[in-house]
Order: sequence, then structure tokens, then C-alpha cells
Amino acid sequence: MAHAWGYAANNGPDKWVSNFPVADGPRQSPIDILPGGASYDSGLKPLRLKYDPSNCLEILNNGHSFQVTFADDSDSSTLKEGPISGVYRLKQFHFHWGACDDKGSEHTVAGTKFPFELHLVHWNTKYPSFGEAASKPDGLAVVGVFLKIGDANPSLQKVLDAFNNIRAKGKQTFFADFDPKTLRPGCLDLDYDGSLTTPPLLESVSWIVLKEPISVSPTQMTRFRGLLFTGEGEAPCCIVDNYRPPQPLKGRQVRASFK
Repeated sequence: MAHAWGYAANNGPDKWVSNFPVADGPRQSPIDILPGGASYDSGLKPLRLKYDPSNCLEILNNGHSFQVTFADDSDSSTLKEGPISGVYRLKQFHFHWGACDDKGSEHTVAGTKFPFELHLVHWNTKYPSFGEAASKPDGLAVVGVFLKIGDANPSLQKVLDAFNNIRAKGKQTFFADFDPKTLRPGCLDLDYDGSLTTPPLLESVSWIVLKEPISVSPTQMTRFRGLLFTGEGEAPCCIVDNYRPPQPLKGRQVRASFK
């Protein structure tokens, strides 16, 4: 039986270690990225992302966030190079956000949060499935993108337009022909070995955090905060502050593709 976890006082990130001891492990995520704390690596190649909008399948409210899932049975939507070796297929993307504009991202920069953080989750095709890859040290690669308050993001609007159909926990709907590459900024990136930021917190992630944020308008931010942690028939509780705080670096190296 799956352990109940969430972001409330009784089941939030500071309680996860009780059911998931790896929460105290050596490569937990997210982290606080310190200016000057990353080592420039001239050997890092530019990321190569290739996403096929026809692989987009559905959008789901899972009670912790929402996620957009993709068919991952071919190499038409992949991530290559950068800090990783081999081919990683896109499985899903999701967001973390706060109740206030000064918090919401999971990774921080010198202790400062962004209002939102996007995670694009990929798995290493040297393993037979996402499920098996998720338990391997090199099984997953997640691209993290910060969002800042600014102009409306036209690429994000199609996602927001689907929210009426997935407001409550457990709701999902068909969602087709979306290209997540439109949500990606420039490719200056920082990378480190880490973990999933939600239970089971498996230490299997090569993190690639993009330096430059994309924009989201205040009106668009409000739509995110209208989604619910709770299901139909339950007292409504809006999804906010669904992020894990930064974890200790524990001697890990953060590499940068820029000086």
C-alpha cells in the first residue's frame, strides 16, 4: 500500500523521511545553487532536445500537481548530450508553485526562489521501461525551468485552458499536439546528481537546471492556484506550496556549461 504523503503540516516534506529513509541520502534534491559554486566544464556538450507534439497524450491532476504525459515507446521525443550519455525519452512534465509570488520553485539560487518551476522528466532507454529506469543511478534526467512574473506566456496558455477539466484530484482529459520545447529558454545550464523531489525520492536523477527563466503573467499564475489537492465531494483545498525545500549538497559537484 502506498504511503500517504503531501505538503500539509502532518504529511509534508519534513515528515517524508519516516516512510522514505532515503530522504536523508547523499544525493537528495532540490538544492540551493550558489553563484560561483558551480564549476565550469568545457567538456559539456549543448543539450539536444527533440520533442514530437503527436506524442502528447493527456493531462492529469494527481493531487500533488498536474502532469502532462507522453507516449514513450519510440525515440521521437528525446533528450541527449549535455551531462548525460545515451538517449533519454520524455515521460511527462509537471510544475511546482507557491501561494505567494516570492516562493514556489524547488531549486533556489542563493536562497532566492522563483514563483514556479517546471520539470521535464526523461528516462534512460538503456533500461526497458520508465519504472525500471527510475530505480537506477543513471535512470532519469530531469530538465528544470524557472518561471518568473512577466508577460503572459502564449505557449503555456494551451495547458491552462485544460484546467477546467482537471480541477479536482483524479481528473484527467485527453491533451494532444503540445510541444514542450516551446517552454524551454536558452540552454545555459547547471547540472548535478540528485533525486526525485517527491516520494519515493529515488536517487536516480541527472538534474539539468536551466539558468534563464521563462515568463508567466499574474493572471496565468492565478489559474495554477485554482487547481485542487482534493477530489470531488471533498472540502476544496487549493494546490499551493507544493515544493520540497533545498536539501544538503553533501559534497556533490555542480557543473556549469558557461563561465
